[in-house]
Amino acid sequence: MIALLIIHGLVAFALLGAITHQAIVVWAPARQAAGHFVGRLRTVAGTSYVNAIVVLFLVQMALGGTIYTNYRIGARISLEQARVYTPVGLFELKEHFVSIGLAVLPAYWYFWRRPLAQEHARTRAILTTLLAFIVWYSFLVGHIVNNLRGLG
Repeated sequence: MIALLIIHGLVAFALLGAITHQAIVVWAPARQAAGHFVGRLRTVAGTSYVNAIVVLFLVQMALGGTIYTNYRIGARISLEQARVYTPVGLFELKEHFVSIGLAVLPAYWYFWRRPLAQEHARTRAILTTLLAFIVWYSFLVGHIVNNLRGLG
């Protein structure tokens, strides 16, 4: 189970990097030739991340679903018995956000298909930002809850 948790964390980190990079590209596109690190970060094509983000999100959900039973039976009950309700509530909210992310994923993929229609640029930005929020929130809350109780 610990190995799955570590893999879950590594996949989360890869997903976090991809969606953050794409969000930066969407909201701060490069205006001139890249000369420094931030400039080069902004010059990457946002479309290069789409398939990786979709696959990583699905793999992340599958891994999370695999280790979820251990959290639900072990860690969550211990946290509730200790009357530590805030992290439990944050994790419940995380579950809902991830479900929303799963529902948004097909639209995200559709609007990022090539060739990119310029009239959908705002839609792509909003969907990317929504997924970035969900991934960041999930990463932070998962990390906090794991640090509080771990796998029991």
